[in-house]
Amino acid sequence: MDIAQTKRKENIAEYILYLWQLEDLLRALQFSPEAIYSQLVAPRKLGPEAEQAFLNWYIELGALLDGEGKRQSGHLDHTLHLIADLHNLHLQLLSLPVGEEYRRRFARLSPYLPSLRAVLGKSDVSDTELCFRALYAAMLYRIRGGGDKAVADTVEYVSPVIAELSAMYRKVERGEVDLFKD
Repeated sequence: MDIAQTKRKENIAEYILYLWQLEDLLRALQFSPEAIYSQLVAPRKLGPEAEQAFLNWYIELGALLDGEGKRQSGHLDHTLHLIADLHNLHLQLLSLPVGEEYRRRFARLSPYLPSLRAVLGKSDVSDTELCFRALYAAMLYRIRGGGDKAVADTVEYVSPVIAELSAMYRKVERGEVDLFKD
C-alpha cells in the first residue's frame, strides 16, 4: 500500500509493474487472508491498526481481481487504463515538438517491436502495453534465475523508452510540461 502510493507519485511505470507483481503474488497465495497476512503483512512488523489497513488493502486488491474475472490471470483494468493513458501520451510525443528526445529513444526500439510482439504472442496490444508486458516478462525471467541475451536486449531497448515516457507523464501530470506549448 505505502510502496504502491510512493511508486504512483514518483514513477507510473514502476507502479504498474509493482501492481502486476502483487496480482501474481496474491494468486500464488491463493487470495488466502491468512497467507497474505503471514507473507505480506506480518514481516513488516507494523502496529495493529497499520497491519489491518495493509491486510484490507491486499484483500481489496484481490477482490478487484476477482470482480474483474481475473482471479487466474490478467491485469487489473486500472493498470490497463493507465497504460492506455501512457499510450496516448506516446502518440502525442511522436508528433509534438516536446517529444524530440522521446522520438529518438523510440526510434531505437521500433525495429525490435515486431519480433517482441511475436515472442510475447501479443498482436492485439498497443506498443506501449507490449513494452510493459516485455519488461514484466523480463523481470519474471530474472526472478526465476534466467539471464540470457534476449532479456538483456529487452531491458536495454525497452527500459529507456518506458523511463522517458514515465518521466514525461509525471511532468505533464504535475503541470511541469505543456505538450501543446510552442
